[in-house]
Amino acid sequence: MNVLYEETGSFKVGAVLAETDTSLQVEAVHGKRSKIRAANVLLRFETPPLAELMSKAESMAAEIDTDFLWQCCGGDEFGFADLAREYCGHAPDALEAAGILLKLQSAPMYFYRKGKGRFRAAPADTLKVALASVERKRIQEEQIRSWADELQRGAVPEAMHAVLPQLLYGPDRNRVETKALELACEASGLSAAKLFERAGVLPSSHDYHLGAFLYEHFPRDSGVFDKIAADEPPELPLATVTAFSLDDASTTEIDDAFSLTRLANGRYRVGIHIAAPALGFAPGTALDKIARARLSTAYIPGQKITMLPQQVIERYTLAEGRICPAVSLYLDINPLSYLVEEQETRVERISIAANLRHHQLEALDAAFLAGQERGELPFEAELFFLWRLALELEAARGKPSVQQDRVDYSFYVENERVSIVERRRGAPLDKLVAELMISANNNWGRLLADRGVPAIYRTQSNGKVRTTTVPAPHQGLGVSHYIWASSPLRRYIDLLNQWQLLACLSGGAPPFGKNSADLLAAMREFELTFAAYDQFQTKMEHYWCLRWLLQERVTLSKAQVLRDNLVKFEGIPLYVRVPSLPDLEVGSRVLLEIEGIDLFDNAVKARYKGPVES
Repeated sequence: MNVLYEETGSFKVGAVLAETDTSLQVEAVHGKRSKIRAANVLLRFETPPLAELMSKAESMAAEIDTDFLWQCCGGDEFGFADLAREYCGHAPDALEAAGILLKLQSAPMYFYRKGKGRFRAAPADTLKVALASVERKRIQEEQIRSWADELQRGAVPEAMHAVLPQLLYGPDRNRVETKALELACEASGLSAAKLFERAGVLPSSHDYHLGAFLYEHFPRDSGVFDKIAADEPPELPLATVTAFSLDDASTTEIDDAFSLTRLANGRYRVGIHIAAPALGFAPGTALDKIARARLSTAYIPGQKITMLPQQVIERYTLAEGRICPAVSLYLDINPLSYLVEEQETRVERISIAANLRHHQLEALDAAFLAGQERGELPFEAELFFLWRLALELEAARGKPSVQQDRVDYSFYVENERVSIVERRRGAPLDKLVAELMISANNNWGRLLADRGVPAIYRTQSNGKVRTTTVPAPHQGLGVSHYIWASSPLRRYIDLLNQWQLLACLSGGAPPFGKNSADLLAAMREFELTFAAYDQFQTKMEHYWCLRWLLQERVTLSKAQVLRDNLVKFEGIPLYVRVPSLPDLEVGSRVLLEIEGIDLFDNAVKARYKGPVES
């Protein structure tokens, strides 16, 4: 005697070796013996042979018309053997009964399982909906395969053009476009970006990386951004000083300028003048919403995305030949001791005589270090005085304003060619600007705290820098109070602090009160956004280093070991892990062979060639 039984949702057959009222011991075709429950037996048979039943039943089931079988069922629950009798028109043999059973089991849309060997036909309306769903899925699968084939041939289906950014940077795996793209990537061995580049809809690897940044951080930007204008500032007194700025050649958001005036009493009055865009719009306005959404200017080699619209920047930047609104900190300096004897903050208009650029004044760094004032360049005397003041301010704090041995790199991109220029920090002109900005941010932070006006401070204790609304010392700078208020055209925290400072100076109510939820939210959002922008800038500097290697056709390069297998290339800020690097001391100079560069993956493969002889 043989039996067909159900076990863990599937059908099996076996020869009966022993049987009780509740269980059977059976032997499968391949010889394995099992104990099964009697309740699980669905069919007993002698013929056909045990080894043939399932294969022949499957063949029979395949020939049965599912729709016709469904029509034979009626609406009541039934057993498979009863349906087999009605379908065959006679008492079914084992093969016929098994064939019907397998057919019912294989069509769950048509037949609902109600127990072991028992079923019920699906209602007509329900079946119609289910079949329509299956048909839609079939058509969808055909569409996916068709689009995938088109992508592999180097073309992008028309339906995908509208969702290209989403497919690249935020794919929804429930969309047919995403499924087609994944299928094409798997078949071609290419990433989505490389498939789209090959198809001509992604211009370059640079566009790919920039697009990812814009997709995440600037998804809702539109032309409205450039159509909102700031208000004209109120009537302000005109300062009698002549100011000048000192910035990199690419700077357009000129936040700060300086002036130097000899007073009748022999003192010198140093003016630190900060652009005042906070006079042009208030918190909660359309412009504020733009600034609050962006939170900072994002810097990318060769370009930048400004926090404020260009027309607002042009109105409030401290541009040469203009009279501009500014918040000014005046320091009266004893020319013998360089001590600050008096100080005052004013809101006024100032005349900008010049926008000096670092590359025009490079010779002054060496001259000032040698104690020379040659008088050959514009505002050289003023800069020399300010540098000597900076030295005294730094000494009074007991902390260096900049890390002396740190090297910065400037990236200049023009016509797809990149230049990477090395600049060592701590030069006199760098120190001059840094110290005067620290002085302004320290003074205004203390002023706000003394008058009980809330602000956002930068503090440091135990080596950890924090952004907080609670005034506290910045140990790293050696100052009692420190806020960011010197870059209001470029950073939202500085703009917010400037609103608070203007209210403090005018005696009005500050826009953000103590424990303001908006103040705290702006602080948290700024920290996260500023870190993300900085991370992207580092990523793109890495990218342009790779472009530079390709551009200069570098195949061998010197590098310095930083730790483990991490090295820094000499002359450019490129940090790479080299798996083949042997165990070397930190600081060792090595020669690397460039084996491959992938601009889409933003990666370089380098191999250790040997040490660099000193």
